[in-house]
Amino acid sequence: METRKVWLVTGASKGLGLTLIKKLLQENYCVVATTRSAKSLIEEIGNASGVFLPIEVNLTDNSEVKAAVEKSMAHFGKIDVVVNNAGYGQIGTLEELSDEEARTNFDVNVFGSLNVIRNVMPYLRKQKSGTIFNISSVGGLFGGFSGFGIYCATKFAVAGFTEALAEEVKAFGVSATVVYPGYFRTDFLANGSVKIPNLAIEEYEDARQSETAHLNSINGNQPNDPEKAADVLIAISKEDTPPVHLVLGSDAYDMAKNKADLLNKDIEQWKSYTLSTGF
Repeated sequence: METRKVWLVTGASKGLGLTLIKKLLQENYCVVATTRSAKSLIEEIGNASGVFLPIEVNLTDNSEVKAAVEKSMAHFGKIDVVVNNAGYGQIGTLEELSDEEARTNFDVNVFGSLNVIRNVMPYLRKQKSGTIFNISSVGGLFGGFSGFGIYCATKFAVAGFTEALAEEVKAFGVSATVVYPGYFRTDFLANGSVKIPNLAIEEYEDARQSETAHLNSINGNQPNDPEKAADVLIAISKEDTPPVHLVLGSDAYDMAKNKADLLNKDIEQWKSYTLSTGF
């Protein structure tokens, strides 16, 4: 009988992460689930067992991440699939967000994932196999959302380092995929999950309208089903050559196509300047 694959999922206590680990356990995978507070995760799923290992970890602390990966290896003996899902939305224009607010969003959304990658890769390299999913956002592909510049910047960073990672690890039989979800019906936009600026500037009317729309209208009415997103990740993990880029949701598909069209338009419209710089 084939040995059960072991998944390591960060940000597992709610949203897509929680949906994914529930589905993985139902389908007889082994799961390491990291969270900032293990209590709620244990209440939801149960205590550690032969197939489930909840770990409380601060992903922005490299030493804690290293210890969590070592604990995972000691418990299961291997890690097959890594899902860097932990992150949060930070609303606010570039002017109104403080240096601390911006850096904290980068610490969690970017450097937390880098800490995980840095500490799992020695094991994936050694076993010559593995799949890494880095959860970005359609906001990491198209940044034209007023009041979401810092959040989009973190997700653009995730996309950028995943492209490099895919090249770096392919020689070891490891794949890396950046996932661009659209709007999924989770608690991502709920109070306690998304953060608003500490010092809002009311003159940014478009940003305030976007903030209100996301918190009051879009929240709870997102068009995509997280259960189906989990199904896709599981299916992609079984592919021999997973894609480097994976867009999830019809809304994300439309925005990705629009971004490609906009980029091509600008490239062609300003082509004469582009090509004018050679010796």
